[in-house]
Amino acid sequence: MSSPPGEPVSAARSLRLIRPGELSLATAQTSGMVRSAAISGELTGAQSLWMGRTELPPGVNSGDHHHGESETGIYVVSGRPAFVFRDPATGDLVRLETQPGDYLWVPPHVPHREENPSGDQTAVLVIARSTQEAIVVNVDAL
Repeated sequence: MSSPPGEPVSAARSLRLIRPGELSLATAQTSGMVRSAAISGELTGAQSLWMGRTELPPGVNSGDHHHGESETGIYVVSGRPAFVFRDPATGDLVRLETQPGDYLWVPPHVPHREENPSGDQTAVLVIARSTQEAIVVNVDAL
């Protein structure tokens, strides 16, 4: 049995099934990508976890951003997105190229961007955060 979208459910008493059509776009966004919330305080009553999906269209780079105090885990479902950040030791830009099945960890407060070099395939990512809501801080540059 699934609760209606937006109706908090006690995590200690019942499970909650979230179908693809129940994802919410009412979450923090960064230019170039679309984030959808699946598990959040608002949607499920989650207390310390946020989880959702991000889509990055073909040939698009996201804006530069970080996720504040939140740790972020990323699973690459499809596409071959790249993640770009500045190495704190050297100041050089680092580009991590991923493929389906890869996982990526993003530490708190680390500015980065996602890039989708494909000309025809949308990159789809599953995102998990250590905070209840999706913290997104858009920045001018890495």
